[in-house]
Amino acid sequence: MRIFLIKSFFVFLFLAIAVRLFYWQVIKAAYLQAQAEGQYFTDVKTQAQRGKIFFSDGAILTSSNPSFSMFANPKLIAKNQVANMAYSLAKLLTEQGLDVDELAKDLVFKLSKDLYWVRLKTNVSLENKRAVENLNFAGIGFEQTSGRFYPEGSSSAHLLGFVGSSEKGESKGYFGLEGYYDGELKGISGLVRHEKDALGLPIIIGNFLTSQAKNGKDLTLNLDRTVQYIVEQSLKSGLEKYGAKAASAVVMDPKTGSILALAAFPNYDPKSYLNFPKEYYKDPIVADQYEPGSTFKVLVMAAALNENVVKQDTKCDICSGSVSLGGFIIRTWNNKYRPELTAKETIIHSDNTGMVFISKKLGLDKFYSYLENFGFGDLTDIDLQDESSPDIRPKKGWKEIDLATASFGQGIAVTPIQMVRAVAAIANGGYLMEPHIVKKISDENRVFEIKPIIVRQVIKESTAQQVREMMVAAVEEGEAKFTKTKGFKIAGKTGTAQIPVAGHYDPEKTIASFVGFAPADNPKFVMLVRYDQPSSSIFGAETAAPTFFEIAKQLFTYYKIAPTE
Repeated sequence: MRIFLIKSFFVFLFLAIAVRLFYWQVIKAAYLQAQAEGQYFTDVKTQAQRGKIFFSDGAILTSSNPSFSMFANPKLIAKNQVANMAYSLAKLLTEQGLDVDELAKDLVFKLSKDLYWVRLKTNVSLENKRAVENLNFAGIGFEQTSGRFYPEGSSSAHLLGFVGSSEKGESKGYFGLEGYYDGELKGISGLVRHEKDALGLPIIIGNFLTSQAKNGKDLTLNLDRTVQYIVEQSLKSGLEKYGAKAASAVVMDPKTGSILALAAFPNYDPKSYLNFPKEYYKDPIVADQYEPGSTFKVLVMAAALNENVVKQDTKCDICSGSVSLGGFIIRTWNNKYRPELTAKETIIHSDNTGMVFISKKLGLDKFYSYLENFGFGDLTDIDLQDESSPDIRPKKGWKEIDLATASFGQGIAVTPIQMVRAVAAIANGGYLMEPHIVKKISDENRVFEIKPIIVRQVIKESTAQQVREMMVAAVEEGEAKFTKTKGFKIAGKTGTAQIPVAGHYDPEKTIASFVGFAPADNPKFVMLVRYDQPSSSIFGAETAAPTFFEIAKQLFTYYKIAPTE
């Protein structure tokens, strides 16, 4: 019995050792190998060069310049020198407009840590690096990285976005193209791995492994540098002239969906974005929601004509005065009424009562289906980060008054990019296009071209032609006729939408806009100009329309389009 117990004990001990060996050599093998490698291998990341961004003509919009990341070894810094060192560094490195004391406080915190290595600041310029080195502080070092360079300054800021730091301290694109295409632009970091001795110094004859960094891809845009400049200068001038809180504009090729220009003010400098309020970062063209007002009328009219519920000469039988619906009174914008107003005249004179008549003829079911077909309620899939899309209220929640007010662009929210894309369908013969900023993505080995994408046909060509004629008549005979560019056939529509505040509309605050395309018979561009709360006049005809025609006039010259009238 004693021999059996002894044998059993040794068998159990052998099995326990075997299981333990299996655990360490098989189950935990990868972990132990990694731990061992961490003791005798050192890994150093080599940063990939971030891709460039070009205008359509090949001019550089964004590139990368050498910059530096500053680090410290706190164990080499005397405790009584930390505060003095931190403040001296902060005075050199604090960007204009930021608080020196805040950066100094952050540096004191980092320099006081019981560590051998701590990152102090990223994106340090070569000039600042040399200034820091001249201070001869112990324990301060630099590693080369790269920083973004914007030759055009704040031009196209909302469209570009900017490059900041992630939570891990790595470069990362935010907003606009830098955010949307961050994966393509940033490339793939390389790795240098070498053996080290007990003191952490490289072993010259030890193993040395390396993988090359792969630079980021370049983007070539549809953005036309000249068109962008014209739009930005005109918007800046208009913002001051009309005393608006904000201004934005987008120009698109209606046949392809290519974005030719996109600008908004107030804007910011992508290189020093921290000096600007965060609310400036988002692009209002894709992120702002607003009620489009009378610009929306052309889309409702297109739906009604496409469904054959009205014709251009159909007369309104409720337009001799204001219209009462569900306890609400609907009036025209100028309190003038035209008995037997035709559908065409409804657009020319921007008559709200005429649009109520049109919406009744169309009906809620068809109205709602055209809302969806024109792309409202969905993202346009434009290649910019942070695009939003206002939800369309579920159809079962609509009342008669909702249909009526939506017919003239109140009580319904859109984004500027949704609006300009929908009107482009009228310009190009009825096709809803997917808007695109980028024309091609390229690296050393290949080029990927982004082709135009037709989402669907929304209206017939014949319908589009009829609405184009109405929009031309609105420019020639409507309230903005005095600002029209002479000699050219332009299709357009003004919009003046009151801003909802605390459950009601503020009569003094509006979104003034103008949307249109030209030349009307063969459009080269479709454009939306929008002013937020202009103070000189609340009407789109007196603010957005003049800016639209000023830009259009310069575009006719740039594209060498001869006058036809």
